[in-house]
Amino acid sequence: MPAIRPLPETLISQIAAGEVVDRPASVLKELLENSFDAGATEIGVALSEGGVRQIRVVDNGGGIPMDDLAMAFARHATSKIASLEDLEQVRSLGFRGEALASIASVARVSLASRASGAARAYAIKAEAGTIGAIEPAAQPDGTAVEVGDLYYNTPARRKFLKSEATEFAHCEEAFTRAVLSRPDVVFTLRHNGRMIARHGASDPAKRIEAALGGEFAQSMRAVEANGSALALSGFAGSPAYTRASRDAQFLYVNGRFVRDRLLAHALREAYRDVLHGERHPAYVLFLRIDPRSIDVNVHPAKTEIRFRDPRAVHQFVFHAVAKGLSGTAAEAPAAVATPVATGHSVLPRSSQAALGLAQPVAGYTAMFAERRTSPGSVADTVPDEAPPLGFALAQLHGIYILAQNRHGLVLVDMHAAHERILYEKLKSALDSRTMNTQKLLIPATFHADGLDVATAEEHGSTLNLLGFDVAAISPFALAVRAVPSMLADADVSGLARALLRDIREYGASRVLTERRDELLGTMACHGAVRANRALTIPEMNALLREMEETERSGQCNHGRPTWFQMSLADLDKLFMRGR
Repeated sequence: MPAIRPLPETLISQIAAGEVVDRPASVLKELLENSFDAGATEIGVALSEGGVRQIRVVDNGGGIPMDDLAMAFARHATSKIASLEDLEQVRSLGFRGEALASIASVARVSLASRASGAARAYAIKAEAGTIGAIEPAAQPDGTAVEVGDLYYNTPARRKFLKSEATEFAHCEEAFTRAVLSRPDVVFTLRHNGRMIARHGASDPAKRIEAALGGEFAQSMRAVEANGSALALSGFAGSPAYTRASRDAQFLYVNGRFVRDRLLAHALREAYRDVLHGERHPAYVLFLRIDPRSIDVNVHPAKTEIRFRDPRAVHQFVFHAVAKGLSGTAAEAPAAVATPVATGHSVLPRSSQAALGLAQPVAGYTAMFAERRTSPGSVADTVPDEAPPLGFALAQLHGIYILAQNRHGLVLVDMHAAHERILYEKLKSALDSRTMNTQKLLIPATFHADGLDVATAEEHGSTLNLLGFDVAAISPFALAVRAVPSMLADADVSGLARALLRDIREYGASRVLTERRDELLGTMACHGAVRANRALTIPEMNALLREMEETERSGQCNHGRPTWFQMSLADLDKLFMRGR
């Protein structure tokens, strides 16, 4: 058995470096955090060969006094905390006092700084753990750090680095995280001498658009919630704007970018009702919390945290984001519809049964009908007090409702919209145990196998709770005698089969708990108005009014959009008016 002996200082430094510095992007992250902590309002980043050859970060922060320069490279030396009490309520991004020391153990580092109010600047170099002499330098107020030849003294680790393009992509991601965290700071990014990005100081929404693109910016919804000990602000992407990966998820706690399972779960749950399949939401969110309520000293990378009251934080974030996503259709930012080929079609009308929706206010309808006969613009035609989704004009191919509001044309997928309305009503009714039922004049009967019959007999109370009365009329047949009143026009037999199948597969308790939303989604889909169903103008207007009153009505419960807005400007562009 080998004897226990202390490790050489150089090996200790490189082990520590492995925890903090795993690639150029982690170096950039640490340097940017130092600039933030120094109070910088302008930060310039220059990279060479993906950051492997060189990383240079220049800021206009408070700078480092000459007497502190040598300590900047000492392990566990920092100006940000001084006691255990400070560690328990960290307010800065950096606090461990090991970033520069770890970087200097695996790279060639030079640092030049001029402290605020100092007559001149000074520079110092460090390489392989050896710190050089302090010398005068030419440097404006602030600090410039240059890291060169990363892993030059550890070839084995350098072999694990990826291609220049890959390493630059990771650096660009770290840069984007910083850019989104501080919209008040001016940023520039250069790579191999070429300007990649320039961001002037702006408000959060404009910074998000500049960093993540117009598509996300147009879809995002504001999130704002304040509690006694918590505050959440920022923007959550519309459920219609989803990603195949988690690359557009930016979450900050007290200004620090984090990857936290508790918060990620809360956000996933907030999107659960409106997210499609395996897609991932996009968001830029900022959580403010008393620093004494979290532990940021979990890992050297400082992206993991612990909460003293995780349940309270989870519920706060979940409800805040869910509320931001649940705005009515009138509040949701609708995307611009893609132009399609136009043509004439016959719009059928028939006297079919009503949808069971609330009827539109008669005053609106009369007012709109009177003004439709007068020439003029949309603003002239639609009254000021008209509802946000306007008034129905016609039905297109039995699938879409065309409506006119003050902004232009609204296109509604009537099945998707009605599905969301029914889904929310079913959830509310089930949660409050007020599911109204309707007895069928003629029970719907269908052939069933022995398991279906047994399931119906065994779980009659569960079926009743969901608004169904299903009884066996023979060993191989079932009769549906009552259904939820809002689903009276649905395919009753098909709906009952689906319900029994879920109960058989998952059990009654799971169907009413973790599988509840999927089940109610199936019920809503069965009950929603089908394609090719001809609607009257009052029925269409009733659907529009229900959409405006229903939470999350901008998407069906599968995550598909239910409506789009085409402004007059969009229509003018389509027809090249004004050219």
